[in-house]
Amino acid sequence: MSNLAIKMCTILIIEDDQRLASLLQTDIEKAGHHVLLAYDAEMALRLLKSEGETINLIVSDIILPGMNGIELCKRIRAERTQVPILMLTALGTTDDKLEGFDAGADDYMTKPFDFRELLARIGVLLKRGERIEPQTEAISHLEYEDLMLNLNRHECQRAGTTIHLTPKEFTLLEYLMRNADKVLSRMDIQENVWQTHYDTGTC
Repeated sequence: MSNLAIKMCTILIIEDDQRLASLLQTDIEKAGHHVLLAYDAEMALRLLKSEGETINLIVSDIILPGMNGIELCKRIRAERTQVPILMLTALGTTDDKLEGFDAGADDYMTKPFDFRELLARIGVLLKRGERIEPQTEAISHLEYEDLMLNLNRHECQRAGTTIHLTPKEFTLLEYLMRNADKVLSRMDIQENVWQTHYDTGTC
């Protein structure tokens, strides 16, 4: 990681393989962050309830005992729309990835994985969370002409008609509306919506 000063963030790891969860905790804490561990969805929901807004990022498996990671992601999105979620799972087909994104995941990695890439993706998601959090604390709606976004409910309306968007489509539209008077390059959109610029030197 960068030699720049890094603010410590709290990352919730949801992984039923306790050995892998422990390894992830050790390596991520070496990178300067605090890690909470949950071995199933119910444990994760209890931690989310008790820790509140202190959790900056969630890394979750899909194959979990009881409620799976897809249903858990939908549950989290219904209550905490802004916390970044990274799916880390052995399910690697295109359909699996699309299901994860549709459930509300911000990024998706398959096992086995390179920890350096995981750390890079974590850094990008944390950077994105830092960028949008101050703006969304005081703003619950965005409006442009007849288009309206409800940021708390993740709802979109145009001329009073509800438009159903996937989480990624909502994120893209939100970014475009926040920058309605700017000329955005393809690189701007890739970095801020698709997180393709891996910069781990911030939180």
